[in-house]
Amino acid sequence: MLPAFRNLSLKRAPVLSGRLIHTSRVLLNQKVPENNEDPKKPAENKSQPNYKKRPLSRVAIGGTPQSKKLAASKGIEFAAWRAVIVLIVGGGIFTWWFSREKEKLRLQKEVEAKRGVGKPLIGGNFTLIDENGNTFTQENLKNNQKKFSILYFGFTHCPDVCPDELDKLGDMLEDLKNNSGIELQPVFITCDPARDSPEVIKQYLEDFHPSIIGLTGTYEQVKNVCKKYRVYFSTPPDVKPGQDYLVDHSIFFYLMDCEGNFVDVIGREVDAKSGAEKIKKYVDSFIPEAEREARKNSWLGFLYK
Repeated sequence: MLPAFRNLSLKRAPVLSGRLIHTSRVLLNQKVPENNEDPKKPAENKSQPNYKKRPLSRVAIGGTPQSKKLAASKGIEFAAWRAVIVLIVGGGIFTWWFSREKEKLRLQKEVEAKRGVGKPLIGGNFTLIDENGNTFTQENLKNNQKKFSILYFGFTHCPDVCPDELDKLGDMLEDLKNNSGIELQPVFITCDPARDSPEVIKQYLEDFHPSIIGLTGTYEQVKNVCKKYRVYFSTPPDVKPGQDYLVDHSIFFYLMDCEGNFVDVIGREVDAKSGAEKIKKYVDSFIPEAEREARKNSWLGFLYK
């Protein structure tokens, strides 16, 4: 019996020794709990620091507080430049507006000075007939389209001066219409009613600008309108019927605004281009009387006094 048992113990010994060796290695690799710590509880990592929770940072990921300050300063700088640009543009617009209004006021004061106190009033009530036999009065000079009128006094038998001035009038009308979009009401008033009937005037004006209106009337009617516009004219004394003669008269264009008020005169020495430029300034600077009074009572009234 003994040999058999001995052989059995010898065969199992290596197995037992192997298990013992393996078990010892596992135990050696395990950490021995200290201070009665629970071996099943995972050990805390002592090497990692214990950070406290902090509020979320407003600094962008990858950014720094310094970059945030730079971004804020750039934003302020951009806003400052934008404010400067706005001030420059706004100041330029205001300067342009003020200059334009100042020029308008200068021209308006100039016009008012020409018809001011102590000076003879140019213009007034009159009654004539046009080349078609229709009545034409000072009310025909007034309109709501801001359309100025330009009057010329002459006669159809004039050999040179009147045709030259009417040609110049046509050039001014075309210049204003084509270059500035301004249309006037041109009026030709005869100083020789004895020979200038509506039919004669109509035929005479066919050689000039088609928009010119021709006016005539009785001698007293023509004399009245010439007196109202301070126009000098005279005919030779003792003129016989059918006798040819010349009429001496003033050579001016009379510019009237759309309210029937006198604005200025344009003399013979002014060419068509300069005359058109002069008329354009007055048309552009025109302010209706009601609007002028309203502006004087506004918060910008000091500009119009």
